[in-house]
Amino acid sequence: MSSDLIIDVTPSEIVIALQENKKLVELTREKSGAKFAVGDIYLGKVKKIMPSLNAAFVDVGYEKDAFLHYLDMGPQFATLNKFLRIVSSRKSKVTSISKIQSEPDINKEGRVTELLKVGQSVLVQVAKEPISTKGPRLTSEISIAGRFMVLMPFSDKVSVSQKIKSSEEKSRLKKLVQSIKPRKYGVIVRTAAEGKKVADLDQELRGLVDKWETTFHKLKRAQAPSLIIGEMDRATALLRDIYTPNFNSIIVNDQSVCNEITDYIGSIQADKKKIVKLYKGRSPIFEHYSIEKQIKASFGKTVSFKNGAYLIVEHTEAFHVIDVNSGNRAKTAGDQESSALDVNLAACDEIARQLRLRDMGGIIVIDFIDMHVQANRQKVYDHMKEIMADDRTKHNILPLSKFCLMQITRQRVRPEEIIETAEKCPTCNGSGKIMPTVLFADELEGKVKYILKDLNKKKLYIAVHPYIAAYLTKGFKSYRNRWFYQYLKWVRIESNSALSFLEYHFFDENMEEIIL
Repeated sequence: MSSDLIIDVTPSEIVIALQENKKLVELTREKSGAKFAVGDIYLGKVKKIMPSLNAAFVDVGYEKDAFLHYLDMGPQFATLNKFLRIVSSRKSKVTSISKIQSEPDINKEGRVTELLKVGQSVLVQVAKEPISTKGPRLTSEISIAGRFMVLMPFSDKVSVSQKIKSSEEKSRLKKLVQSIKPRKYGVIVRTAAEGKKVADLDQELRGLVDKWETTFHKLKRAQAPSLIIGEMDRATALLRDIYTPNFNSIIVNDQSVCNEITDYIGSIQADKKKIVKLYKGRSPIFEHYSIEKQIKASFGKTVSFKNGAYLIVEHTEAFHVIDVNSGNRAKTAGDQESSALDVNLAACDEIARQLRLRDMGGIIVIDFIDMHVQANRQKVYDHMKEIMADDRTKHNILPLSKFCLMQITRQRVRPEEIIETAEKCPTCNGSGKIMPTVLFADELEGKVKYILKDLNKKKLYIAVHPYIAAYLTKGFKSYRNRWFYQYLKWVRIESNSALSFLEYHFFDENMEEIIL
């Protein structure tokens, strides 16, 4: 399986598209300067204790207080609290957590009122980003993720990913990490560490420890609420989690981000730096690589997937329903049971893709086409488990009921990706009344004349819908040729399927938009 990463960098956001075998499977957006991402570590202040929930609300600077449950405080919370008190003292000269005496683990059956009080400062990490009306979900079980391992301050345990099948390799990695890790640090060895040498692991471990030890200096002068350690930018964080040697290309349209990714890939696998490429084309990067078209086709309420079959996707706050429909396949030859099995198996592939693409979390209920044979229901269940094995997000799949309903729970750590694919009518602008269509060409021609003649622009680029682009360029007597003979300046027509039917934008020779 080949993978490609396309990254669109704009002043307001970074959009990351992951393709597998040229098919879009993940889409991630990050607003510029976005805060409260999963992995960010904050110094927060307890605002309210909720004994009935055995939880506390903590101010970390978000508009709504974040939620910290007792069970998310971690066994070493007392030691973490002691560390915070010692390091926050201006007279403290502690430079290593190995010098701090560990406290006993907290009681699993304890109460939040035993450990926290209103106004207390607490070191926390974002476990879930703000979703809908809810603030961030927090944990005090601090972890710092790298590519090969996850560092856990104040824990001495070393564990190895269950996805590494070889018991010999698990044993090798565990012994190796135990021999190089500092005292008072725990480590979770990730799947990517399989087969790696001690030098690679030691280098990353030192980097993670150094990153944690920046808190010693920051906490001395920090006032709650404040960010102590920020997660790396989303593009590099995604690479850290998904990068494999079978990546074909990583294409980005911004020089600085391109340099950052090249350096990161070089630190992982020096001979793969050449797969990182800077996109210099005139058309938008997502348009050039057909990402925009796939987005339009994949994010609607109705999603087609095979020979006329389609899905209906409905959403609520924490519940998603997917209905599988055979469409015009019902008219094809063959018995109903085998036809239903064929559609349901194909639907599994598209549903697994949709869950990753939209980052759907919570409870997902899938209404498959009815099958009366238990063996066929088992085939669909087995196929869904197999195809979902590539999904990095924690999930649980239940077998189909006798009504052919399947339940899936999938961890939700950030808001679901929702893109409105239905467009407001560009002709009537939603009013239901339109101006004479012949005036569109006159309106466009009048603006072209103003730009080329009155503003005296040397070059002009017009971005329009592909249908309009074809209309403006078709034939010898096209509008584009007419403008050239009239103004002696060539007008470049750029087609962009992301635009609505009669939408258009003007750009000058520096590709800066001309607002009229």
